Amino acid sequence: MTKSVLSLVAFLGTLPLTAQVSNVSPTPQQVVNSSDILFDAPQKWNITAPKGFVHDALTKALATDAKSKFKLIVKIDPKKAPKHTEGYTLNITRKRATIVAADINGAFYGAQTLLAIAKDGKLQECQITDYPDVPFRGVVEGFYGTPWSKEARLSQLEFYGKHKMNVYIFGPKDDPYHREKWRLPYPEEEARGLKELVDKAHENGVQFYWAIHPGGDIKWNTEDRDALISKLEKMYELGIRSFAVFFDDIWGEGANALKQAELLNYVDQHFVQAKKDVSPLILCPTIYNKAWNGDGSYLAGLKEKLNKSVHVMWTGNTVVHDIDVPSMQWVNERIGSKAYIWWNFAVSDYVRDHLLLGPTYGNSLDIAPLLSGFVSNPMEHAEASKLSLYGVGEYTWNMKAYDPMKAWERAIAEILPSNPKALQTFASYNEDPGPNTHGYRREESRELKPIAQRAINGDATAIATLGQKAVELGQAATLLLADNSNPALHKELRPWLLQAQLVAQYGYTVANMTTPMEFEVARALQKQMYDLSSDRSIQHATQTGIKVGTSVLMPTLNQVFANKVKAYNTANGTDISLIAEYNPFRMEATVGQLVNQGINFEGNKVSVRPVLEVVTWAPDASFTITGDKLRTLRGLSFDFGAPGIESNFKLEVGDGNTWKTISLLQYNSKSNTINTGKEINGVQATHVRLTNVSGKQLQLHFRDFNFSVE
Repeated sequence: MTKSVLSLVAFLGTLPLTAQVSNVSPTPQQVVNSSDILFDAPQKWNITAPKGFVHDALTKALATDAKSKFKLIVKIDPKKAPKHTEGYTLNITRKRATIVAADINGAFYGAQTLLAIAKDGKLQECQITDYPDVPFRGVVEGFYGTPWSKEARLSQLEFYGKHKMNVYIFGPKDDPYHREKWRLPYPEEEARGLKELVDKAHENGVQFYWAIHPGGDIKWNTEDRDALISKLEKMYELGIRSFAVFFDDIWGEGANALKQAELLNYVDQHFVQAKKDVSPLILCPTIYNKAWNGDGSYLAGLKEKLNKSVHVMWTGNTVVHDIDVPSMQWVNERIGSKAYIWWNFAVSDYVRDHLLLGPTYGNSLDIAPLLSGFVSNPMEHAEASKLSLYGVGEYTWNMKAYDPMKAWERAIAEILPSNPKALQTFASYNEDPGPNTHGYRREESRELKPIAQRAINGDATAIATLGQKAVELGQAATLLLADNSNPALHKELRPWLLQAQLVAQYGYTVANMTTPMEFEVARALQKQMYDLSSDRSIQHATQTGIKVGTSVLMPTLNQVFANKVKAYNTANGTDISLIAEYNPFRMEATVGQLVNQGINFEGNKVSVRPVLEVVTWAPDASFTITGDKLRTLRGLSFDFGAPGIESNFKLEVGDGNTWKTISLLQYNSKSNTINTGKEINGVQATHVRLTNVSGKQLQLHFRDFNFSVE
């Protein structure tokens, strides 16, 4: 092929996709449309394809007849296919379709592209040359909270195959046989369930990685090393051929980089290489982001000792962070290989009162050569996570063609074709995680931003538009509550849909209120929102509240409320409160990781939301919970992940000016729970404060802190 022809092909590959080819996801690398004219796909297909999951996928989707004149030929020929792993070419004419692939996965992806083109019963003459930018692409189920169900995982694996993602890493933090009971084999029923998942992964061209997390209590001895190998052998018997070892979110001896490297090297030599059919190991290190690098000795130890065949995971500059070239260069230099990105989006385990339903964006479009792999850690809401994972599939396959908004809109249409406009409206108010310990924020309510400041400044037209947008949110929520065409999605979204209806009522009320009675109605709606956010009967097991529109809509409405009340007070000589938001408790902290932690108040129990990572607590640092009024205390306890630490802390209660010290006790030496002395009972206070008085920096897990009030 001449240089001029190559240039023409490259140019054509950048043009917008037309007609049927536009159905393909991810966007192919290169498309040459021979004709924009569509023709009917055959009723019957004469299929020749490699036996196994490629043939099965085609014959499951297409009616076949060996006598059909329209032939579909799929073959593996690395010499004629693109010189890329998983690459393929697809050529469609009026008489046949031909897929030539570099390997079996490439053949499967070529088949998926053909099926997408033909999904409306039409075909288009075209030539496609396609391959992925990132070799390993997909998902790590690595969040804290309720693990996905087997049914959700089966649906996910089909979704990955359809969208050309080839990795699923099984590592949910709350699976006991992954972490706390890592030495023990799965019970028979659970093992059968995993085997079913492994088979489904294979049917969809997905590598099923099973991850083990031994670092919490591992002993660096032969017995535990052999226990780990024995567990991997058990998983191998289930058909698993890809494995990862996690040492994240721990401290102490388990966090020793040299010991970790020694163990991984042993597993690599005596298990991975010995088996011959096992994928390269993946390590999730203890220091998995730049902010935690400290003196650099941990990563230096991995670089020096760890086998280069082991992939090392990395979350970026912080725990939750987008990825760019400088950050990749930084880590690659320090580990001596290409990092394997664990991207913490759209995971919401650190903001469980929020949904993260927005577009997938933020990562640079030029990092592919610097990656060994890229996986997304999603929400515990599996079906809703497909909105972001659709974008992950698009991004990791073809970065230069990636358009976040188009991918988002296509994802919405695929996941809820019965009501895409309503879902997009609702999703646009559920994008930003709100203030959080990681400082990670997202755009939200893009349509509102141009009018928000004008509404705050008192522009009547902008305020009316704000009210109308709130009404549209309420209408979308009502439509989605009535739409059960995707039952899994309906179940996941329901708490936030109910809240969105109240937010909509509040927005309409604020936009139109003029009288003290209407001011009180707005406040009453805020109280209902708070009560709904504390109602455990409608929430998911690990949910910590229900927030909607917290980035733009609610702050704007609250400011408009305050401005209207202030204007009324000025005109009428009244002193009505300018505050609409109902919030009986707030928290202030000098412990960095607790600065933006939320507080739950349910019934008579006040609790601080847990922190997922290891908390570094400096000497004399503290946090204070402040209530809106004097309340009688009835007991307090906390769990910081280790027994016998009560002497490191000082607990005080009071009114903010005078303080009373409360004794801390551990009643059960086998429990990590620290309790208070009886003198706390009956004390009236507005403030509760806990301070590190050990004189040293502490590392701990912040799992629970709660007290009761009358």
